[in-house]
Amino acid sequence: MSNKKSFGLIGFPLGHSMSPRIHSELFKLKNVEADYSLIEIPPKKLAQSLDELLKLNGFNVTIPHKTGIIPALSSLSDKAELFGAVNTVEIKEGKAIGHNTDCIGFLKALEAAKIKLEGNVLICGCGGVSRMFAYESALKGADITFGIRKTSLEKCRALCNEIKEKLGVKSKIVYLDDAGENYDLIINGTPSGMYPDVDNCPLERKTIETSRAVFDSIYNPSETLLLKIARQAGIKHQNGLSMLVWQAAAAEEIWLGTKFGVSDIQKIIQTITNYE
Repeated sequence: MSNKKSFGLIGFPLGHSMSPRIHSELFKLKNVEADYSLIEIPPKKLAQSLDELLKLNGFNVTIPHKTGIIPALSSLSDKAELFGAVNTVEIKEGKAIGHNTDCIGFLKALEAAKIKLEGNVLICGCGGVSRMFAYESALKGADITFGIRKTSLEKCRALCNEIKEKLGVKSKIVYLDDAGENYDLIINGTPSGMYPDVDNCPLERKTIETSRAVFDSIYNPSETLLLKIARQAGIKHQNGLSMLVWQAAAAEEIWLGTKFGVSDIQKIIQTITNYE
């Protein structure tokens, strides 16, 4: 009888995802017999898919289910509860427990790039991943400014109020094309610059060039226009691939108890980059 474990990623639509390759490499490093599949579930079918999902040993969650999955779970980790978003589900004795490993991936990626999460932080966007960036920035005592488009104003105000209520931290809002200068860290949580729209950039050149560091959650392309401008200006910068790999490693630690070090993650990033 096979002891092979089964994991997967739920979302809709999933399209091209690097998750199966990343998890496959992580399994290989620790000699774990497991498979990892992509499971497309439309939002309206999430509730009726839960019985099948509980047959897995664990699963990851991406857009649009990061909040929709919460009512179906038995409990949440502290960070998942704080963010109001789940990206990893642990199956334990027939119960589904929600975690958020995006935050671990983000912090580990910054640490590896020697970028400090402090001072005046500009967060581009106020969607799912930007929520996590904002909460982690608030927990580190940073001064938060959201850079948004005018259409997101109401949504961003609601997020600012939520952070203030939960953590007592105030934040500011500016428009992306008038974001100002001299930020200690710029964090992009928008899809601006993502393939195929590689000529797009969320910010004016002057805003980028006067910052001290830039983190872009995008990993395709590996160097967005935002990061290219940062590199040319001699500013510390990092794309989203290391965050993606670290959050996957953190998920496996929850599921399997495996531990990964910096050299393990660097090896996986190198393998994936060469494959691409």
